[in-house]
Amino acid sequence: MKIAIEEAYKAVECKDGRPFGAVIVRNDQAIAICHNMVLKHTDLTAHAEITALREAGKMLNRIDLSDCEIYASCEPCPMCSAAIYLSGIKKIVYGAKAEILVAAGFTKFVTDSVPGIEVYQKAGLDIKQADPNLVLLANQVFEHWRI
Repeated sequence: MKIAIEEAYKAVECKDGRPFGAVIVRNDQAIAICHNMVLKHTDLTAHAEITALREAGKMLNRIDLSDCEIYASCEPCPMCSAAIYLSGIKKIVYGAKAEILVAAGFTKFVTDSVPGIEVYQKAGLDIKQADPNLVLLANQVFEHWRI
């Protein structure tokens, strides 16, 4: 999770995108470490989680990532949630809750459309918020950054 949070800062510092980071882990080893690349690639789908899924797929030469888990600096948006589900990943750990995005200047539509825990559970996904100390670190990204 710490690496995902570091990537969130990196996205802003490099001016690649918004403050989001993601790490995909397989067998306790990070195989994809990415941050939001929306601005760099002028690609609205280049969220940290999507970028990490793309990199992990290339690394493993397959789209089935069911033996992996994902750590995201913030609760995944609907697009990222769907992509994670389609990848076969069963475990999602996130830092900041989506609600913090409104305080950073994001539209409330984003937070209102984030799937609830029940949706993830119904789909067979294990999703949980990170350790409280790491959540504080993830929240700080948005406290220091505004749209």
